[in-house]
Amino acid sequence: MTQDLDQMTNAELKQYISAHRNDEEAFRAALEVLISRRDPNTPYQPYPFDLTDPEGEVQAILAKKLRKTEQ
Repeated sequence: MTQDLDQMTNAELKQYISAHRNDEEAFRAALEVLISRRDPNTPYQPYPFDLTDPEGEVQAILAKKLRKTEQ
């Protein structure tokens, strides 16, 4: 089924990832296809563990979002 990953819809890929969460090779292959479909123009939300100061940087991101919603 790995060869059909490119033909799957995003919903099907998510279901496949869920069903194969214990199969690292299948999980990784499906996740790569799903990630490759991401629109490059959408804002990037960094994973907190990738940040140098996770607490401070996450607080700054949240403060920025709050300021946007208040306007």
